Amino acid sequence: MFLEALGSVILGLAVAWLAVYRLSHRLPARRLVLSTGAAGGLFGAFLTHSALGGNLLLILIGAVAVATASVSLLVRPAGRLRRHSATV
Repeated sequence: MFLEALGSVILGLAVAWLAVYRLSHRLPARRLVLSTGAAGGLFGAFLTHSALGGNLLLILIGAVAVATASVSLLVRPAGRLRRHSATV
């Protein structure tokens, strides 16, 4: 169980680091992104372990999926939002 948690945190950090590396201009502070990735990975492992049992591969896949979803919630739009009225 300890190795599942450790592996999921490491994978969550890897997902977050990759997002920071590729999308640094669209993300908030690096510390926030890295901690969100780690927490998302840990929560994903817990959720997958609770739902599916002790299969390590499935737990790590679930951890990566939840970490990716958590980090994706931090991404901001690339440019300025343009609002057009319906009458123009």
